[in-house]
Amino acid sequence: MAELVAGKSSFPIEGILFDKDGTLLDFVSMWGTWSCHLLQAFSQRLTERQGNWGGADLYALWGIALDRNGLAIGYDRNGPLAMGTIGELISILASQGYASGLSWADAKRMAYECKQLADAAMERERPVKPMAGVLSFLEACRQRNLRLAVVTADETEMALRHLEWLNIRHYFHEVIGTDQVEKGKPFPDMVELACRKLNLDCSQVAVIGDTNGDMMMAHAARAAVGIGIIDTAQTDGKRLLEAADVIVTSYDELSFGRS
Repeated sequence: MAELVAGKSSFPIEGILFDKDGTLLDFVSMWGTWSCHLLQAFSQRLTERQGNWGGADLYALWGIALDRNGLAIGYDRNGPLAMGTIGELISILASQGYASGLSWADAKRMAYECKQLADAAMERERPVKPMAGVLSFLEACRQRNLRLAVVTADETEMALRHLEWLNIRHYFHEVIGTDQVEKGKPFPDMVELACRKLNLDCSQVAVIGDTNGDMMMAHAARAAVGIGIIDTAQTDGKRLLEAADVIVTSYDELSFGRS
């Protein structure tokens, strides 16, 4: 058993469950880029079909902030892009197509076609970056023989691909996507499934994530601790991660004591 030190507290644990996006990899570089590809394609196709459709700000609906050049620079940690599933995001887009006058079937098909275009662009570009300090922290976990898993709102196949892009797949004993459970975050299903596969009790694991949904999931599963990680630029971290037991601004604030 290892002693995980976070802030002024320490927690005896046998494993750690990591959220993926915004926790292992930089969220904006990955999902901001993907979203721009998808939403630009959808807006263009919808305009071609329906003329000047005058619909909602798709970026705002997904919880994305853009700079003057139309590039993603931030996201709402409690918004759909950060906490939702791919299926939920597609439904948001389809609802805009339906509201513009398309049939629901046409709107869904258009949204999925644009997703495929965005996925193909990401495969070509692979704009993924690790979170600062995460590589050394994962290595420290490996040296202490901790059981590690990923629990993500992403689908498993895509999550595996992203971990391979970062060359960190080998650190994780299990990768649990939302497609493997009946209910995703903030429900406890993914933590419970990961712990069953790791042969651990939920009370023996820490959960690290960047959204309140991650922290609510940790509490629902009765994990040892829910640790929220948030950028130093975010001054309202306690509000955004109100369910967190501990909030840190980087992996440098996590360490291991004597086991």
